[in-house]
Formats: sequence, structure tokens, C-alpha cells
Amino acid sequence: MSKKTLIIGSGLGALATALRLTSKGYEVTILEKYHRAGGRLNLLEKDGFTFDMGPSFFSMSYEFTELFKSCGVDNPLKLNELNPLYAVFFENRTIPFLIHKDLKKLEAEFAGIESNLAQKVEKYLNAAGKMFHDTEDIVIKQNFTSKFHYYTQLARVPWKHAPKMFRSMWTELEQNFESKEVKVIFSLVAFFLGSTPFQTPAVYSLLNYTELKHDGYWNVQGGMYKIVEKIKELLDARGVKFHFNTEIKSVETDSNGIKAFIDQNGKKWDADIYVANADAASFRGQVLQREKYSAKNLDAMEWTLSPFTIYLGIKGKLNNIHHHNYFLGENFKEYADSIFKTSVSPDKPYYYVNVSSKSNPACAPEGCENLFILCPVPDLRHKPDWSDSQQLADTIISDLSKRIGFDLHANTISKTILNPIDWQNQFNLYRGSGLGLAHGLNQIGGLRPANKDEKFNNLYYVGASTVPGTGLPIVVISSRLVTERIEQDHATV
Repeated sequence: MSKKTLIIGSGLGALATALRLTSKGYEVTILEKYHRAGGRLNLLEKDGFTFDMGPSFFSMSYEFTELFKSCGVDNPLKLNELNPLYAVFFENRTIPFLIHKDLKKLEAEFAGIESNLAQKVEKYLNAAGKMFHDTEDIVIKQNFTSKFHYYTQLARVPWKHAPKMFRSMWTELEQNFESKEVKVIFSLVAFFLGSTPFQTPAVYSLLNYTELKHDGYWNVQGGMYKIVEKIKELLDARGVKFHFNTEIKSVETDSNGIKAFIDQNGKKWDADIYVANADAASFRGQVLQREKYSAKNLDAMEWTLSPFTIYLGIKGKLNNIHHHNYFLGENFKEYADSIFKTSVSPDKPYYYVNVSSKSNPACAPEGCENLFILCPVPDLRHKPDWSDSQQLADTIISDLSKRIGFDLHANTISKTILNPIDWQNQFNLYRGSGLGLAHGLNQIGGLRPANKDEKFNNLYYVGASTVPGTGLPIVVISSRLVTERIEQDHATV
């Protein structure tokens, strides 16, 4: 008979896990605090505009292919490869740098700024690629039974990569490139991890390899939320039940493990197997009341930056901005050093702008554009007061207007602002941290909270804060790892 499985949360990790489990005969129910599935991979519909709330592109697209193939279905997603990958606007420079996978085109962008760039990038990416392929199966796509098991696996990685564990990404870039512009642009991948290149280990230069050489960047025709919609359609057809506006608050246990989880209304939800797609650290502390994950201990951990997001519906077409854009100032090091712990909003913020209507015109009314603006900011440990949200939004919109030569204020039809408090409240993000636990040396691989509970044999975890880490394709891998765990322990009969 099938095992009854309850999944708490409905982010990509939950949806992918449900798809894998139903393919193996498990009966699945999903609970979600929000009114719609997707977690951070969600949708905002307002004033005739449609916005992707969170992730706007991804790499390692083949992980989605593996997910659907392993579940016996055709891949329902139609993908667009980004070309160029993105544009980078520096302060006091009117023309952006366009980042191409074609290294000759990339070299031309930096003519007179970095000599022999194609040759340098090829050498840098070859080293990063070797590290990626030497660690992918050993560290990234691996379950660990203990810290000892993790270190044993780590010892299998060629020692030539070891120095990259102990120096920063920025140091690695300084050893390979001369110009500030190239170093800054290649270091932007650290922000995808919710950190900065000065805190991120050099091993994550492998992300430059995945973006520029291995697979590139992709988005989804019709918007990123199509990922959620298409997987949910498959799950609905398989009889998976979704219950929205349902938040788990406590747990009931017995000598055999978890007996039931209890929601905000006191309703008990029982199952044979439980999977938490909430943050794997804070869930242990806030719901299971583990001392190791008390608020004090959670706050002592390294967390990723918080998102401050603005969703603008604009009248008019923006011709001098691309689908994916970064807007940077001149004080990169000082900005990165201060952004984690400042208690005030930045005067000259760095931010990312996605104009998805450029590749998905249906996201905006005719003659209009939709802008998703993301500014990484300190989490609520360091900046608990967000009464200045409107002021920061106005600062960003004014700066962007100036830099693209278009008055966004005067042409705004729709505007929505979400600060870290909103993200915390809507999606249970601990202290508003955008991507969960950071990826410092003490929080990577087998040192992240495990995907199998240390006490209860019928409780598991999936998502960004467990193994192997954050990012859409990595979370898809997480779903495969937790499914393997469940199969080993509770294979259906």
C-alpha cells in the first residue's frame, strides 16, 4: 500500500519532491501558508501586469529535464536561452557592458579595459570547470550520513582545488584579471548566493563556469511561474491535494516519531512521512523547539541578504535596457563590506532590474513594460525598521530613471514594494533572509542542516537551507536527494 506523505510548504523543492514521490506510488498532501503555490518562485498580478516575484532566470537547465524524465513525463517547460546573459551598468558610464558567452564578443566589450580577455577568461573558466566536474557528484549530488561521511567524500576531491576553499572569490578574481570592471562583473554570481564576493569562498567561481560556458542562463516562456503551474498541473492530475492559507505552528510526537503537525487553527495533519520545505534550520527551532536552533543560535548563523523588491508597471517602452540588468555604483568594496550589517538604507543602492515583458509581452498591457527591481539589503537582525521603504524605493526609481533616460515616476501605472518584513511574513523567511542559510565554509555540503531529521525517522527536509544549497536547479537536486532518503527508509510495498 502507498505511504501517506505530508509536505509542508509548496516551493519548488516541495513540488519537485511531490512529483518524484507520486511517481513512486506515494500519496501526497501539500500544506502552504501563502494563498498560492510556489514559495519564493511566485507570481504577482496587479493592474493588468504580471510579475515574477522572485527568481527570474536559472542555469543548469538539464536538472529540470532530469526531473521530468525521471518521473515519466515530457518536459512541459519551453525555455528561452539568454543572449546576452545580462547587461551591467556602472555609475557614470552611459553604455552598459553586455555579457556574452561568446568570448570574442565579450572581449570586444572590454576593449581598452582588459587586454587579452578571451584568453584570460578561457583559462579561468577551464579551472572553474574542472572544479565543477570534480565536485558535482562527490559533493553537490550526494547525501551525507554524518559530518565524518562528508569529510570522507570531500577528501576524494583532487587536492589542487583545496586552496579555493580558503580564499575568497574576490581574491581568486584578482589573481586572474586586472581591471576593476571585469572583477566586479564576474563577482556578481556571489550575490546569487545572497552574499558578497568578499565572503564567498573561491570554490563558487564554478558559477562563472555554469553561466559562461557550461549551460548559460535560461528563463521560461510565459514567465518563471510557469514552472510552478506546469508541475502543479501534473500533481493535480495525480491526485495531490493542496491546502493553502495553512501554517504549521507545532508538532505532536510519540515514541515512533512525528504523530501529527498542527496548524494555526489547531487542526492536526497526520501522515506516515513528513517533508518540510520550510527553512531547514528555523523549522527545527521554531516548530520543533530544538535548543540547537534557538533564536539565539539561529541568529549566530550566517544568513543570506534580504530582498527589497519593487514591481513597476510602466507606460511606454524602454529601448535602452535589456531583459536582465545590474546597476552598480563606484564604491563596490565599501558597499559590499557594509551592506550586511548596516541599519540604514543605502544612499546609492546597487540593484538588479528584470524586464520580463521584453521576452514575454503578455506580462504587460500593449505599449507598456513590467519592471522587477531587486536590491539586496541587510536582514532583520541588522535592520529591523523598514519605515523608510518608500524612501528607498523612490531613491532606486529616481536613480534608474536618470541612468536609462526615462522618467519612471511620471509613467508608473502600478507599483508594489516588498521589504524584508513582507518577505518574512508572507513566506516564512527567517529574519527576511532571501535565500536562507549562506554558503560559508561552515555551512556548505554536509555541514548544512541535514535533509533527514536527527531525531525523527519520518521527518525530512528539502529546499535551499538543506543540502546541497540554494538556487532553482540546486533545489531540484535537493528534491532528488531527499526522495532517495525516503526511498531507502520507507520504500512503498
